[in-house]
Amino acid sequence: MDPRLGPVTITISGTAAQHLARLMEATATTDGGALVMRALGLLDLALKAKREGKKFGFYDPAGDRMSEVAF
Repeated sequence: MDPRLGPVTITISGTAAQHLARLMEATATTDGGALVMRALGLLDLALKAKREGKKFGFYDPAGDRMSEVAF
């Protein structure tokens, strides 16, 4: 990725905007762009794991369970 790339404007649906607003409130942030970047980073990790035949998910040590991210 080119680090010289500046800010861009994207159009999202009303539903996506509601999700973004809810997540911004839940994470106590006012920077929606940073939240989108974090979410895209997680998606990138999940897709990379899938390409490599690995699993990507969330581990619950209390119950010793893994919840795999599904596509």
